[in-house]
Amino acid sequence: MKVCIVGASGKLGRYMVRHALDRGYEVVGVCRGKSVGKLEEFAGRITVVPGATDDREVIRRAVAGCDGVLTVLVPWGVKGYSTGTAQAVMDHAPAAARLVFSCGWHITRDGQDVYGLTFRAFVKIFGWLGRLARAVDINDQVEACRRVFASGTRWTVVRGSDLEEGESQGLPVWSRHVGDPVLESNLTRRVDFALFMVEALVNDELVHEAPAIVGCRTPSARAYAQPA
Repeated sequence: MKVCIVGASGKLGRYMVRHALDRGYEVVGVCRGKSVGKLEEFAGRITVVPGATDDREVIRRAVAGCDGVLTVLVPWGVKGYSTGTAQAVMDHAPAAARLVFSCGWHITRDGQDVYGLTFRAFVKIFGWLGRLARAVDINDQVEACRRVFASGTRWTVVRGSDLEEGESQGLPVWSRHVGDPVLESNLTRRVDFALFMVEALVNDELVHEAPAIVGCRTPSARAYAQPA
């Protein structure tokens, strides 16, 4: 399998590169030119295409011939960075490619997610401060995912909980809706978020799903996850 990882130089991206290489996949990584050095540990093992991830020409070259594309949707700035990235991937990836996008729990596909007061307040305040500083626009990520949901591509949108570092605990468990008791712990190892992303490439049950994930060893997962 040939896989493109858009946003390969970030923490989540580098974990995805490792998981993909462990599976013997051919990997193409996209990252901003100033971040190429962060991929030095993979020198000679992956192809790096430097450039902004919302640059359509950069994405066109990177995804050519790929069986799957893993995309980290980061809402940098206030000029539609996430939306531009998602649209470029959908427009230029091969028609049959599996497209897997990452985002947070705040994204809802059908409006049936149930968020607590604290979570809603955090998203509102963080979103306001981010836009005020012109650093981050959460609404950009919402628009990016809206376009993905409406597309005819073979997409999956993985919605991550709060993240922590640490050794892998295994494949996270997931639910279609935030508010499910299984997600109550709201914590996932970043390395396992990446594992779920890479695993989604070959799990057809996740096509056209927006799984909200949580670590498989968290208290809520242990209490409520259904046996495999």
